[in-house]
Amino acid sequence: MQIKDKVVVVTGAASGIGKSLCERFAKEGAKAVVVTDINSEGVDATVRDINEQTKVLGITCDVADENEVEELVKKSLSAFGHIDLFCSNAGIFTPGGEDLSTDKWQTIWDINVMSHVFAARAVLPGMLERGEGYLLNTSSAAGLLNQVGSAPYAATKHAAIGFAEWLSITYGNRGIKVSALCPQAVRTAMTAGGDGGVAGLDGMLEPDQLADTVIETLAEERFLVLPHPEVLTYMRRKTDDYDRWLGGMRRLQDRFEEVYKAREESD
Repeated sequence: MQIKDKVVVVTGAASGIGKSLCERFAKEGAKAVVVTDINSEGVDATVRDINEQTKVLGITCDVADENEVEELVKKSLSAFGHIDLFCSNAGIFTPGGEDLSTDKWQTIWDINVMSHVFAARAVLPGMLERGEGYLLNTSSAAGLLNQVGSAPYAATKHAAIGFAEWLSITYGNRGIKVSALCPQAVRTAMTAGGDGGVAGLDGMLEPDQLADTVIETLAEERFLVLPHPEVLTYMRRKTDDYDRWLGGMRRLQDRFEEVYKAREESD
């Protein structure tokens, strides 16, 4: 897909990855960009940044609420007639393990997984009727590998990948393209004040660098969007010898527990 003359919707667009995607889509000549986030002030800021480059509509939306996602799509269709590309990008990080409260598990599940389901329910009917459309779902390298220090992040990002795969399998022969964005550490609010933890081992990208990879991958219509190409090597190691890979991840876990303990003692 080439972005020029396309109608694009981006969730989580008030800052970070989502904001950079909006800016890049506008630069690429998108016909219209719908900017949406739960942060209304951030939505307004992104709209101001790109409104001289393309048609733009700002909508406040909580992607964990299906009714709000449905309303987002209805307003987008009313304004621009159709949606070519829906970027389901909003997500959150919650540290911790199985002992986190059920409420916290449910919250991250709704945002990191169900938001993709809600988006697909809302946009697929129109896309299927037209015989074309593109879904870009933001997951994480954690969805392909894992996440030291956060069971809910690892589990929800794996689920997001599984759902994106299912969409591609089910609708790929009906004109629907699907890509999964799977970065490691990106300099956003989610990584503010830190080095990205384990995900920062291969360096922390700027959101603009990630947007470059998104444009390249959309043009090639490939499933995996990998701003950190090393992730593909790690995936191959994982599937080549699962037990060896798990042993390596346990060593990584031990290493970072030592690092964080040392930081706490020095504070």
